[in-house]
Amino acid sequence: MTPLVVPLTAVGRDDLARAGGKGANLGELVAAGLPVPDGFVVTTAAYAELIDRCGLAARIPRLLDAGDGAAIRAEFAAAEIPAATAEAITAAYRGLGGGPVAVRSSATAEDLPGAAFAGQQDTYLNVEGEDALLDAVRRCWGSLWTDRAIAYRRRLGIGPEQVRIAVVVQRMVDAEAAGVMFTADPVSGDRDRLVVDASPGLGEAVVSGRVTPDHYELDRRGRLLGWTPGRAEVVVRGAAGGGVVEEAGKATGERLLGDAALAELARLGVAVQDRYGRPMDIEWALAGGRVWLVQARPMTALPPPPVRLGFIQRRLGEMLLDYLPRRPYPMDMSTWVPYGPVGMMVEVARSVGVRGLFEGAIEEQDGVVYRILPHRPHPTPKALTAPFRLLYRAHRYDPARWTEDPRFAGFLREVERLCGLDPAAMPWPELIRLPRRALAAVRPITELRRDYLPGCALSVLRMVVALLPLGAVRMWGDLLAGGRTRTEDGNRALEALAARVREDPRLKEAVDALDLDRVKGFTGFWAEFTAFLAEYGHRETGSPVLASSPTWEEAPEVVLGLLKVLAAAPPSPPGDRVGEAVRRLRAHPRLRSPRRWARMERRIAAARVAWAFREDTHFYFTMPLPVLRRALLEIGARLRDAGVLETAEDVFHLRLEEVEAAGDPAVMPQERREELAATARARAARRQELAGVRLIDPRAVYPDRGEAGDALVRGTPGGGGTATGPVRIIRDPSEFGRLAEGEVLVCPNTNPAWTPLFQRAAAVVVDAGGVGSHAAIVAREYGLPAVLGTVTGTAVLADGQVVTVDGDAGVVRSAS
Repeated sequence: MTPLVVPLTAVGRDDLARAGGKGANLGELVAAGLPVPDGFVVTTAAYAELIDRCGLAARIPRLLDAGDGAAIRAEFAAAEIPAATAEAITAAYRGLGGGPVAVRSSATAEDLPGAAFAGQQDTYLNVEGEDALLDAVRRCWGSLWTDRAIAYRRRLGIGPEQVRIAVVVQRMVDAEAAGVMFTADPVSGDRDRLVVDASPGLGEAVVSGRVTPDHYELDRRGRLLGWTPGRAEVVVRGAAGGGVVEEAGKATGERLLGDAALAELARLGVAVQDRYGRPMDIEWALAGGRVWLVQARPMTALPPPPVRLGFIQRRLGEMLLDYLPRRPYPMDMSTWVPYGPVGMMVEVARSVGVRGLFEGAIEEQDGVVYRILPHRPHPTPKALTAPFRLLYRAHRYDPARWTEDPRFAGFLREVERLCGLDPAAMPWPELIRLPRRALAAVRPITELRRDYLPGCALSVLRMVVALLPLGAVRMWGDLLAGGRTRTEDGNRALEALAARVREDPRLKEAVDALDLDRVKGFTGFWAEFTAFLAEYGHRETGSPVLASSPTWEEAPEVVLGLLKVLAAAPPSPPGDRVGEAVRRLRAHPRLRSPRRWARMERRIAAARVAWAFREDTHFYFTMPLPVLRRALLEIGARLRDAGVLETAEDVFHLRLEEVEAAGDPAVMPQERREELAATARARAARRQELAGVRLIDPRAVYPDRGEAGDALVRGTPGGGGTATGPVRIIRDPSEFGRLAEGEVLVCPNTNPAWTPLFQRAAAVVVDAGGVGSHAAIVAREYGLPAVLGTVTGTAVLADGQVVTVDGDAGVVRSAS
């Protein structure tokens, strides 16, 4: 039986269930011989006894369902602590010698990796006397049910049945100065730098954010690297007889902490981190020249360590940032990431003897993707014979005839078979095999890319080489833009639908409202709309490499958003950039001979076919994606119905092999159900913790380009020319309908689903991407100024702000 009260010396980090996170961590510090004020823990057993005695165990769930946290807290305020518990607490207090103590809540779900719960439960300082102590303990128990704590747990997917609370009571430290210390830089992620915030008096002023503290940056030996003075707006001190008082502070402009105190803080911080094996968030107090540790927890939401990337790593980082608008789920990492477009590029690189292209670049921790770190690809002995294989493929496989390849016909047949299956009607053994079938279906497209890309590269190279002596190399992009692609087919089909919308004011009103139900009432248009989705609905909305992103077929409101943009006004007459480029080239003195021009035309036509191959194979590559998603969501639905998951979408927190090994949810052992459920919850919480943490610091991928001058943002030139217009920030496909004709499209990244927006934008500014990214290629095709890799475009610019985009210089300036 768990005792009601135990000394801090009797608990450690493995005692979470009885001491809560704070108590377990403090006990661990005591065991390590670190300076922690004496104290004891009122264990979770005391809390459990109270709620059982008072009947709260049954009432709390009902009150939570009613959203009445205040009623729960009122129940605790009125509850009488059982005599045995009260006696155990007061005896332990007397054992400390009485006097002022700090009383801190210690929930079983706090101070853990991935769930800090900082400030979610209450702490009471300078509590003096037995009655005041018992009242503080009771209020700590009630603080488990504050609105902020309930909301925080709900956000992390922690149910009320999963949490209990202990209370830590420690001898009060009458601090001259106090604050917090991080054993890694919480902003940059630098693990070699410690950060200390300090303010006069008790640390409550610092942790509550009510004071601007002194800010110190130290190396791991405690040497001062930087210091920013605080303003000491308020000082919190213990009051005579108990409680705290606040007094106005006074900024002195002098360091609050001397070298000796900083060196001791660094020594203790490193010792705590070494004990836990991870960066730590520590609360400390300085009294009588001695540093005390009063709290420690693993740091949460810590960015990856800063990295320095070489040229090739930066190029790979550009591509990954373009591909990954959000953090991949575990299911992504076990399905579409290794088998989809990224896996295809890895396979093509391996075929020519190159290893390490994207391999291991997406790192996971605790089962969740933590960061992107591109590695340098390296050649293998196979690379020595690669030129011969590439030449063979270039001459063996003609890009103009790739759709005649039997592998392509076989691919289409298999996709048609898979699309005809109904996952909901499948028995479990068939259903669980369906994701692997969908992943295997893309293999022929990977093989086609591997075999036909050398010929494509050769065709483009021949055209560029032919343009070199003519001084016309800069025209190559315009000349290539004349090729027909499946993406262009889709854009034309969308424009045809938009024309229908413009012709019917009532239909346009429904589309502008993004009201799918009303649109369905226009039966003729709806038939055309559904036919469009049948042809193009497999396109991704968020990312081509994430199975967790819905497709157009599943999110028709995204297509409605595009139609809203396109139907706003008839399209502007397109400038004939392609025709103009051809006319200028045709007028070159060296191409006046019909024979020479015919040769050049053949080279341009071959290069256009080659360029279209890249776009079209991607179009077909994603055709099995809806099948994969339907299968995964049906698996998730069955796990939900079996009580393993809360929603079908939670299946993305699991890996495919875990689900395959678990067996049919209908007959799954309870132990296995609980294990899978716990895995999904833990990963969901970890993912939530990392929600605001970047996968990689964009500045490592897009190095500082020097002084910005009068530029609002700088980036890589992606499309030439200049344009002026109001900014419209579009962060994801759900916002497509917000873009108006002539606005400057500012976004984090793009993929082919964004292409129709380029028809209405005046210019494009993107946080990620380089000259070879989707945004840059499409912007050049539409003749739009484009600036890529700005890093901060979506943060610095604002909706409605009128700017001038200079695509030649790669800058965005204010137009005023």
